[in-house]
Amino acid sequence: MNKKVTLLIDACINLALGALLLAFSPRLAGILGVPPSDNRFYPNILGAVLFGIGIALIIEAYRTRNDRFTGLGLVGAICINICGGLVLLLWLLCGGLNLPMRGSVFLWILDILLVAVSSVELFLILKEGRK
Repeated sequence: MNKKVTLLIDACINLALGALLLAFSPRLAGILGVPPSDNRFYPNILGAVLFGIGIALIIEAYRTRNDRFTGLGLVGAICINICGGLVLLLWLLCGGLNLPMRGSVFLWILDILLVAVSSVELFLILKEGRK
């Protein structure tokens, strides 16, 4: 897998999560089986941030050396994914969340995806450093 493909996979994950959080509602939380929120403000703001990160990753994936604009590179994506993945992992392991099975499965899959994408991205960076 190359850098462009990895950035695009990461972008898709961020865009999907961003869209879900932008559409966040108590009904959607119930469908996904995740903890509800009394206020849509913070989930919506986080959704906008994740959506913006997704767009930045797409820009970076298609950027050439001569382009004036840059997006979000692999190191930035790794930092974001590791921070988000670790906090989500702590919530899943220690947060005392009382989730239905579908909520637990959804969040564990999300966490595994974040760790997997970060691992591939880290491998690519380390591989490039050896050249």
